[in-house]
Amino acid sequence: MQLTCPLCGARDRREFYYQGDAVAMTRPAPDAGADAWDDYVHLRDNPAGQTRDLWHHEGGCGAWIVVTRNTVTHEVLSVTLAETEARAAR
Repeated sequence: MQLTCPLCGARDRREFYYQGDAVAMTRPAPDAGADAWDDYVHLRDNPAGQTRDLWHHEGGCGAWIVVTRNTVTHEVLSVTLAETEARAAR
């Protein structure tokens, strides 16, 4: 699979580090119980179809990107800088 970094262009997926769901990750409160923290650290949804994921261009420019992709077809639908998405959400 290739991802197109908005800063560097098309690159092999191995340059990037997958960080998880770009939308649903909600950090528990510091005083949340051990079960809440265990779920946060270890449990992830694995949906079939379109997802929005956070990736780090670890082997390149260091950018954080949001990748919209289809987990069934492996088609990459869009790639945007996470910073751009954060600004748009404000």
